Amino acid sequence: MKKQWPLDTAVSFDPYQGEPGRDGDQGYEIHEDGTVTIRIKAPFAKEVVLDMFGNIFPLEKVSEEMWEGRVDLGRGFKYFFLKIDGNEVLNPYLPIGYGCCRPMNFVDIPVPGEEWDSLFDIPHGAVTRHYFPSSVTGKLEICLVYTPANYDPAKKYPVLYLQHGYGENETGWVYQGHAARIADKLLYDGKMEEMIIVMANGMTQAPENKARFGLFTEVILADLIPYIEGKYPVYTDKWHRAMAGLSMGSYQTSIVTMSNPDLFGYAGVFSGFMSMAFGGNPEPHLEILEDSEKFNDSFKVFYRAMGTEDTYFQNFEKDDKMLEGKPLNITRKTFPGGHDWSVWRRCIHDFLPMIFKQ
Repeated sequence: MKKQWPLDTAVSFDPYQGEPGRDGDQGYEIHEDGTVTIRIKAPFAKEVVLDMFGNIFPLEKVSEEMWEGRVDLGRGFKYFFLKIDGNEVLNPYLPIGYGCCRPMNFVDIPVPGEEWDSLFDIPHGAVTRHYFPSSVTGKLEICLVYTPANYDPAKKYPVLYLQHGYGENETGWVYQGHAARIADKLLYDGKMEEMIIVMANGMTQAPENKARFGLFTEVILADLIPYIEGKYPVYTDKWHRAMAGLSMGSYQTSIVTMSNPDLFGYAGVFSGFMSMAFGGNPEPHLEILEDSEKFNDSFKVFYRAMGTEDTYFQNFEKDDKMLEGKPLNITRKTFPGGHDWSVWRRCIHDFLPMIFKQ
């Protein structure tokens, strides 16, 4: 079957209130202890569960139509599959994000002490959507561009190219990662330099269905950087250009920055693959690791960070072993959490103040 996807993917982040007389009292409530009560209508169901990547949380039938449960999913941003009699269902009464190559329900449970991603009453920057032609894919591609609250087109700015993970899109860092909110607060507190942040769709695919994420490492160099440098008042030297990404985006970052040390002076590898997780292909970008003097001269910051409970932690340890004994200036950090947005928010909050320092 030939599939024709729309250029934009719409997801809902506002609550759908519904009509109580028709829809019933559905929705969710986050309690002070971090647990969540979820209540949905499924009148003919025999079983309703939340499936959080293999962790099953059953709801109980509390009336002829309604199912309810108070569950402990942990703190932070939590995707889950709502399953009714084994069928995945997207529920409009719960927040909808984009991940795992599809719209998904989620809840975002506050983490005490990490209110830096909240929507404060401070000056906020803007996020603008652009469509740019790609010579690599032969079609229009999408990016979102964050500009700081005091953006002045008469000034020049450094640029961070910030990438999402597999199965996500360019909206991830804004809506799920809160990168713009985090940057706003860090700027307001004087903890980071003003910069432009570019977030592109890394799931690039040519019309002839070439491998998806493999093409983005070409798109960023051939199309995206020239587009941004022609559209915005940005510096064009390596010491004012950075790249970072999470998961798939971390591997894209490793390939692009380490293959082009003349173009990038900073790199952030979040949940963080320097080598391919599944192996099998030649990786010429790793050759620079054998020349510590060149590597250290090339990057003012090369940052690796990951969650202590990440399912790919053994892959990160494989990279640790690869780096062992090499005198490379690489920062490595861990944060509590798994392969999820709770960790990646911590990564970007930690990384932004490190780059573009005078």
